[in-house]
Amino acid sequence: MLVLPQQLTHAEAPACCRMLAQALRSEAGTQAVADASALDRFDSSALAVLLECRREALALGKTFAVSQLPARLRELATLYGVADLLPAAA
Repeated sequence: MLVLPQQLTHAEAPACCRMLAQALRSEAGTQAVADASALDRFDSSALAVLLECRREALALGKTFAVSQLPARLRELATLYGVADLLPAAA
C-alpha cells in the first residue's frame, strides 16, 4: 500500500511524487492503493500527486484506487471533475 504523508501541499508534492513512483515500481501485484488516511493538511497539489500516481500505476499495468480520501479532498476532486479518476478502494 502507498501511504500519503500528513501534509501534502505544493512544497511537498515533488518529493511525494518521487516517493510514490518508486514505491509503485517496487510493489508487487496488479493493484495500487494509496492510503490517504493520514492527510490532514493539503491543497490541490494533493490531487495532482494522486493523479500522477494513478498515471504511473496505469503505465505499469496496475489498477489504482484511494483508501480513506478525506471528504474535503473528495469535494475538491469533484469540483475539478476528476473524482471518477480516484475511485475508493474496496
